[in-house]
Amino acid sequence: MEHAIIIAASVIAAALVVGLAAFGAATGDGQVTAKAIESIARQPEAKNSIMVTMLISVGLIESIPIIAAVIAIVLIFTNPFLK
Repeated sequence: MEHAIIIAASVIAAALVVGLAAFGAATGDGQVTAKAIESIARQPEAKNSIMVTMLISVGLIESIPIIAAVIAIVLIFTNPFLK
């Protein structure tokens, strides 16, 4: 019974971590995109530079939930609390 509780808690914790990381990344992507559009509206001649910076930033922000998912999967399958 104790074994099942530890596994269930691990799965719930992993789902919570991945969900919060995805929510944070979505919020960050929205803010970056909004500021980039605002910057392009103010300086249309700098569009290419702003777009490149925005795409790099969005890519870096999107790496966070991917890393969180990998860590969660590793911790589920190699759970240190199980014997």
